[in-house]
Amino acid sequence: MEEIVLKEVRGNVAVLTMNYRPYNLSGPTLSGALMRQLREAVDQGQRAVLLRSGLRHFSAGADVDLFDERIEREGRARLDPIEVLGAFETLPIPIVAAVHGVCLGGGLELALACDYIVAAQSAKIGSVEVALGLHPLMGGIQRQVQRIGMARAKEMSMLGRRYDAATLERWGLINLVVPDEELDAASLAIAQELANGPTVAHAATKRLALTAANEGVEAADRAMFETQKAIWASRDLKEGLKSFRANGPGLAVFEGK
Repeated sequence: MEEIVLKEVRGNVAVLTMNYRPYNLSGPTLSGALMRQLREAVDQGQRAVLLRSGLRHFSAGADVDLFDERIEREGRARLDPIEVLGAFETLPIPIVAAVHGVCLGGGLELALACDYIVAAQSAKIGSVEVALGLHPLMGGIQRQVQRIGMARAKEMSMLGRRYDAATLERWGLINLVVPDEELDAASLAIAQELANGPTVAHAATKRLALTAANEGVEAADRAMFETQKAIWASRDLKEGLKSFRANGPGLAVFEGK
């Protein structure tokens, strides 16, 4: 049986390639495989993840064949969306999504759970669930509000349009648009840059950003001291200070510890 998610280690980066034919349809099978690979990346000491697709599209959305079952279950999914989102957003290493082809519905929601999104110039991206009489089911609305504000989030979810990558970069939904032929190299370079950084500090940044987004700035302020304790105890901070004093900024070699 063909693997659903292929893994390759490039330096300190775990490259996870979705290979769930034909269109990387999101659901418990793909999400479960991704969650296992994310945990394994941390357990094996990788310091960043690059999530990409080995197929024509990043993801064409959810597996609608599962929806009849969800109607019978009063909307409950086999795999709790909160579990899936938590696996991405609380992972203590950065996740970069490399998007090409179409990235729709549940596929977009997977990308939005990542820390950095790079998109190919020709990519078409959208929340299209309205065509089925639905709205985004895996946190897409909330994460669009966080990234681009309420008005644009409502537009995306209620009109169900497909947007070009440049528009969504301008809005702030995605971080970077690159020519199609540069997507693999550009996304890997960003993942490697993050992997070479101070991993303990990156984990703290993810935690504080999530607290600020979910609970507000005051809650994040209150959480700062406890969150930053791990940074003060890290070898990377000691190395960063030593390198700064000897050579100036930007030359420290971090271990991720």
